[in-house]
Amino acid sequence: MLMNRSWFAFSWLVVLVAALGCSEASSTAHHDHAAQAHKFSGQYPMKVVATTGPVAEMVHRVGGDHVEVEGLMGPGVDPHLYSPVASDVRKLTNADAIFYNGLHLEGRMAQLFEKMADSKATFAVTEGLQSRHDQRLREPPEFAGLYDPHVWHDPMLWADCASDVAQNLSEFDPAHAADYQKNAAAYQAELKAVDKFCQDEIAKIPADRRVLVTAHDAFGYFGKRFGVEVFGLKGISTEEEKDLEHQEEIQRMLIERQIPAVFVESAVAPRMVASLVEPCRAAGLDLQIGGELYADALGAPDSDAADYGGMIRHNAKTIADALSRVNAGE
Repeated sequence: MLMNRSWFAFSWLVVLVAALGCSEASSTAHHDHAAQAHKFSGQYPMKVVATTGPVAEMVHRVGGDHVEVEGLMGPGVDPHLYSPVASDVRKLTNADAIFYNGLHLEGRMAQLFEKMADSKATFAVTEGLQSRHDQRLREPPEFAGLYDPHVWHDPMLWADCASDVAQNLSEFDPAHAADYQKNAAAYQAELKAVDKFCQDEIAKIPADRRVLVTAHDAFGYFGKRFGVEVFGLKGISTEEEKDLEHQEEIQRMLIERQIPAVFVESAVAPRMVASLVEPCRAAGLDLQIGGELYADALGAPDSDAADYGGMIRHNAKTIADALSRVNAGE
């Protein structure tokens, strides 16, 4: 029954996009930056729909009092597996603008957003990185020539996305362009402080222990930015099947290098990572679950990961605390 409801909602999203497209098909030619042609002419605050928690927070911080942001995916929701529900149709229909992560993070919904850009202001916050061919973008060989979408795990990459969001909002609502630029600059200053915090935390880990093992390959940008080797039991998407041979390779690596901890993720069942523990302990390594990391979603409102800065700080501190133990036998 749940699958039927999800498919019903998704079908209505398809119908919605078709209707929106037909309404302006005669006057609007499709092009890669169709959203830039739209100008806001309604009442403030603008109604904005965003997909993930980090994207929603960014648009809220950059948009300030001029926007009212509603998110589709709450705490603990895996965007790789997200299926739209009927209420999403209403939110998207009523929105003045839509912001999403892009780089295929949102799966099938990305195709809908790209089509909706013809008739509604619709922006991928990572589009600027891609169009500029940013050299920091990761292209994992197993991801079929696509970029890794988890860019928010590098605060400096995310800061550049904030600048792009300010530009998107300025083009859509030129009357408040100065406010958007000012807000983005303030937010970027905070992200720079988050980056410094992470650098300091990771520096506490002995160099030979800077190894991060999680459920899926979500922390590649974090590792690249802060000098940590990253291993995921699954690939870029949580939809991928776990490879038992790959898991055995990771187990051997943990034992050989005496890595003291592995980490579960808030939006992925912990049993996948927990399956590493017993084989390693049987081989003499006192492997521990080092804690829970936030990979694809913010934490609950009452958690220390309720906002973007809190999430990244939580991850860095959790990793540093677990991996900086004197030895794996403690």
